[in-house]
Amino acid sequence: MRFHLVTILIALTTTSFAVAAHPLYTIDLTVAQQGFDNKMCWVHARAGAIPGPAETQPTVVMTMQKLDISGSDVYYALNEIRTTDSGATWTEPKEHASFARVPFSWKGKPSLETTVCDFTPRWHSKTQKLLGTGHTVVYEDNRGLRVRPRDTAYAVYDTETQSWSPWKTLEMPSDLKFDNSGAGCVQRVDLENGDILLPTYFKPIGTDQYSTTVMRCHFDGETLKYVEHGSELSVAVKRGLYEPSLTRFSEQFYLTMRNDDDGYVTVSDDGLTYNEPQKWTYDDGEVLGNYNTQQHWVSHSDALFLVYTRRGADNDHVFRHRAPLFIAQVDPEKLQIIRASEQILVPEKGARMGNFGVTEISANETWVTVTEWMQGPAPNYSNPAPVVERGADNRIWVAKIKWTQPNRSFP
Repeated sequence: MRFHLVTILIALTTTSFAVAAHPLYTIDLTVAQQGFDNKMCWVHARAGAIPGPAETQPTVVMTMQKLDISGSDVYYALNEIRTTDSGATWTEPKEHASFARVPFSWKGKPSLETTVCDFTPRWHSKTQKLLGTGHTVVYEDNRGLRVRPRDTAYAVYDTETQSWSPWKTLEMPSDLKFDNSGAGCVQRVDLENGDILLPTYFKPIGTDQYSTTVMRCHFDGETLKYVEHGSELSVAVKRGLYEPSLTRFSEQFYLTMRNDDDGYVTVSDDGLTYNEPQKWTYDDGEVLGNYNTQQHWVSHSDALFLVYTRRGADNDHVFRHRAPLFIAQVDPEKLQIIRASEQILVPEKGARMGNFGVTEISANETWVTVTEWMQGPAPNYSNPAPVVERGADNRIWVAKIKWTQPNRSFP
């Protein structure tokens, strides 16, 4: 059985903020799958595109995980759905046994388990491999262990067997600050020589404040190796800077980071050494309103864009204002959002959508994938009724950004 595409038309006339079409792209908003059983929901929908022969569509592998809505970040094994016809149809979800939880030992605790979450697949051109990165999570009696070690985890996709290799962890320098470090929810940049610039965040176990850095890693098609890391960035605000995402535009590297109170951005000439982070603002100086939620980049050779959530969109009923998803063009010199370019990319139907991914499909198309996270608002997270009543149904949204001019920087 294959799930058929659902095309969604957005009625923009009811919104309370300005929306202007962008001359560089159009949006084709689709749904790969939907349906909710009131107990578990799909989260972390992120995709990787595997190129095919010339003039053929790539195979797009979208990974995702089940979340138990009765707890906080209670994830299970990685699943995937695939499409070979540009998202017109998708396969049924397939669970990968290599990502099942396994026993874990730490400080003599008897009932720990670990697996991988916050996973992002991306094609690595140099080795012709689909490499996925994320980080480990530890559970005690099916609840996330609050004080725990964490590692960057990775796996490689086998296109013939349509399976992921057993996941491995990235060996880091022997330093207490890296005992809790991971590359969950991040966007990486692959260099022409095959080296990978992988953003990560870290802190000593038991402390509260994260720092962000970008690692240069070597990947030979099987093993990911740490080579060096650059600036260590943080702010003295609550949990610091974490869940970073990186892109390259016009020969510079741009890094966006989550903070509990505001999103932050910085820039680098070499991908490792960064300027002092600054808060995301609009081009009129007003603070963007993104907080405690990741942001990701959409890059085109002619312009740079950010996808994000924010306050102030008639969305006070949404957990941490994590819906709708917006897209806007970035002023790459001032590191500001061009307010007049902002528009809704994925509409809000009561459910949060802060965990999402960006996939470059071709020179003509980039996708943003996200699920409707079906936990309810505080304090009754395990009650999905409020989001169901507003129309959420655990949709897996695929927002296809179709470029009016080819992206000349596409690999």
